[in-house]
Amino acid sequence: MLKPGDVVIARVQFTDTPEIKARPAVVLFQEFGNVVVAGVTSNLKMKGIPLSKGEGAVKDSVIKLNYIFTISEQMVYKVSFHLSQEKKCLIFDELARRLGELKG
Repeated sequence: MLKPGDVVIARVQFTDTPEIKARPAVVLFQEFGNVVVAGVTSNLKMKGIPLSKGEGAVKDSVIKLNYIFTISEQMVYKVSFHLSQEKKCLIFDELARRLGELKG
């Protein structure tokens, strides 16, 4: 059972190509076999929430909250590590800020 804050390796389709590759992602929530995740990149020029090797990442990386998508739980290969409560709060606060813009 996947939990919010799990960093997983999953089969992910890129937005600009039909290619599917194994990539890291952060689990936001899971329901009925669907897993909503945020992508993770090692491209430190991208905007997002920093994720360091000291936290468990293979490389210093960025959690991309502008790249949220749903995958089947069967597309998850493994759980790599779990985010700290502090990091999960940063993700929640940033998502809440962005979704707050929907109110107008």
